[in-house]
Amino acid sequence: MLRLSELRLPLDHPAEALAPAIVKRLGISAEELISFTVFKRSYDARKSHSLSFIYIIDMAVKNEAALLRKFADDIHVKATPDTEYHFIGTAPPHFDHRPVVIGFGPCGIFAALILAQMGFKPIVLERGKAVRERTQDTWGLWRKNTLNPESNVQFGEGGAGTFSDGKLYSQIKDPKHYGRKVLTEFVKAGAPPEILYVAKPHIGTFRLVGMVEAMRAEIQQLGGEIRFQQRVTEVVIEDGQVRGVKTASGDEIRTDHVVLALGHSARDTFEMLHEKGVFMEAKPFSVGFRIEHPQSLIDKARLGAHAGHPLLGAADYKLVHHAANGRSVYSFCMCPGGTVVAATSEPNRVVTNGMSQYSRNERNANAGIVVGITPADYPGGPLAGVEFQRQLESHAFVLGGGTYEAPGQLVGDFLKGKASTELGSVEPSYKPGVHLTDLATALPDYAITAMREALPAFDRQIKGFNLYDAVLTGVETRTSSPLRITRGEDCQSLNVKGLYPAGEGAGYAGGILSAGVDGIKVAEAVAAELLKGS
Repeated sequence: MLRLSELRLPLDHPAEALAPAIVKRLGISAEELISFTVFKRSYDARKSHSLSFIYIIDMAVKNEAALLRKFADDIHVKATPDTEYHFIGTAPPHFDHRPVVIGFGPCGIFAALILAQMGFKPIVLERGKAVRERTQDTWGLWRKNTLNPESNVQFGEGGAGTFSDGKLYSQIKDPKHYGRKVLTEFVKAGAPPEILYVAKPHIGTFRLVGMVEAMRAEIQQLGGEIRFQQRVTEVVIEDGQVRGVKTASGDEIRTDHVVLALGHSARDTFEMLHEKGVFMEAKPFSVGFRIEHPQSLIDKARLGAHAGHPLLGAADYKLVHHAANGRSVYSFCMCPGGTVVAATSEPNRVVTNGMSQYSRNERNANAGIVVGITPADYPGGPLAGVEFQRQLESHAFVLGGGTYEAPGQLVGDFLKGKASTELGSVEPSYKPGVHLTDLATALPDYAITAMREALPAFDRQIKGFNLYDAVLTGVETRTSSPLRITRGEDCQSLNVKGLYPAGEGAGYAGGILSAGVDGIKVAEAVAAELLKGS
């Protein structure tokens, strides 16, 4: 197989135009092209007046060796890399050393799935509920201001990624093509096949629900167990070695291999691990607000005359500004045609996040506009970042009126430093609702200063971004874990053998795809240890 990259075709080209374009680019006859598949399709929005699709094509051709010699100096024609997933081994018959996976978000799902596919029959402990029950509890907060601290946007089957845009792309290095395995498993579980080739694939919440259920069923069919509403209260450690876990229900499971796929909001579990002496350290993260614009404004600014094209869909953006005070301000988790959602997991706190459905057809675009912070901003040890987040979230609850409404402000008023008293042309999407106020005290002064500088700068990149009536909603605090449960090259904790920190909560991922990839990586590390001792 050969791979051809940077093949450009007009936006509205017919499907049958691909084969002639490949033949022309390679300088071969039509008969020499045996078959081809689209590996990736993208477009460059930096020149909205001349958009075209850019393809990466995998193909079978006659005289492949001759073509490789002909294009030896052409970086756009190479042998197709092997992107198939290869298991590192298989559990021996009657193998009874079952690993435990704590958490059933994207990382935990893939850790459990890979272990199950290799025959290790993992036991998964998830503190929240199954995904459909969890969805009902989440809507309870959005519609009735009723929070279930164990079943919400953060906790439950599918993890925080279930209530997001369902983005399936990442900038992580992936030399073993684990990301392809993640996407392939998602398609097998019911995701649209296009996620395998579009440049920025996404799924959306409603589709994710069914996919998560299908993946759970496969794990169970392979002998794995998923136990819901099982909050882990203790990791049993003896002489620096994991020996088991205990749950709030009183169960104790003996095991020498535990995957910590906690997610970034398992604060009580972080505290328990710290008390047990598990090595961890504070790490940088970001805080800010959600911003909402009319999606039509973003489409026009990014796609120009091509706005509304059915193959392009709702436009997204990615923005960065380095402020004069040394802070970086950037867009985070941009959700085209989506909604801002209540994402707290603790009583009397307000947290925002963004979500889109597969269609991305809601009226507003939203994104986090966040400011980078470091442990120097919240000194006090590994858990200091958690306390910093809690302080901001508690204050947001007060600013929002103490009812889980979020504090909000028009962008124009925010830049002028005056409280907002009425909405303009942009209707905020956050449920339970937005309480207009002055957001100046919602974040530290250095963050407010940097954001007031960044918003006009962003307007120079996306015309209309500084729209007076655009709405800011606070606070966005859970951009990533505020700590890292540090691990070695074997993926085990630095000071507890058999403990495998993984995914977002441990500080090794950021988003669905990277969390899934890390779950695979850690599952292989666990399997290697299990096979070594078999």
